[in-house]
Amino acid sequence: MAVGARSGRDEGEERPDDAEREAEDGGAEARPHRSFWKELPLLIGIALLLALLIKTFLVQAFSIPSDSMQNTLQRGDRVLVDKLTPWFGSEPERGEVVVFHDPASWLAGEPTPEPNFAQQVLSKIGLMPSADEKDLIKRTIAIGGDTVECKKGGPVVVNGKELDEPYIYPGNTPCDDMPFGPITVPKGKIWVMGDHRQNSQDSRYHMQDSTQGFVPVDKVVGRAVVVAWPVTRWATLPIPDTFDQPGIGNQTKATAMGLGAAGLGPVGLGPAALGLAGAVPAVMWRRRRLTSGTTGR
Repeated sequence: MAVGARSGRDEGEERPDDAEREAEDGGAEARPHRSFWKELPLLIGIALLLALLIKTFLVQAFSIPSDSMQNTLQRGDRVLVDKLTPWFGSEPERGEVVVFHDPASWLAGEPTPEPNFAQQVLSKIGLMPSADEKDLIKRTIAIGGDTVECKKGGPVVVNGKELDEPYIYPGNTPCDDMPFGPITVPKGKIWVMGDHRQNSQDSRYHMQDSTQGFVPVDKVVGRAVVVAWPVTRWATLPIPDTFDQPGIGNQTKATAMGLGAAGLGPVGLGPAALGLAGAVPAVMWRRRRLTSGTTGR
């Protein structure tokens, strides 16, 4: 009987690649999964790193410690502050509620509230500021180059435009407790006021300080954009319409009217300006007389 050549393999014979595949499959089945408790420290580390990055570059929560911004903000509210846009060169705008570092010991003598356990934990991971930090929250009324004033019994005026301020605490006046101006805000600084005007130690009360009541822009942490806690008070913090009125940004016109130089009060038409105004016609008249006399000779 003729025996034909085999093209296959005998039963039971294994190829090397089969053995390798079985070894791999067996290894995968035998490899134990990492337990949740072993992965938990890694998850916590990642969460803390993300929290730190968010706190540093994106948003940060702040607790309202006083009544100076009522009724817009109540004592104990938690607000979220936008820290991202300042990294791209954005500066505070009129009407924004901003958080800023104490510019010149405005909080000297103020008691530091004792944080509870939750606040201590949140401050450790960067989601809330440390209790040792001296920060304030006010509304930006005027920015660098603006001329701002407020007379007793009158409204706040920015660049010649009167502000309608519905956010002021009921029963308060715009500035009867501390009238000011007109003054011009230096470039790179802002003028701030609390919404509870008769209970706010704002720019008006620090005009004799080293900063003359102005807040340097580089001291601004960011803009408060939303009330996040308690949930019953959740609300956004938009710029009031009064700061969008036409002409309020016309700083040149306000300066031409003689309203204020950087923190020094009104310039107006003083003796030097009046003398110059009177001298110009006199000089022109004399030049005309001399010219006519020479021509007639």
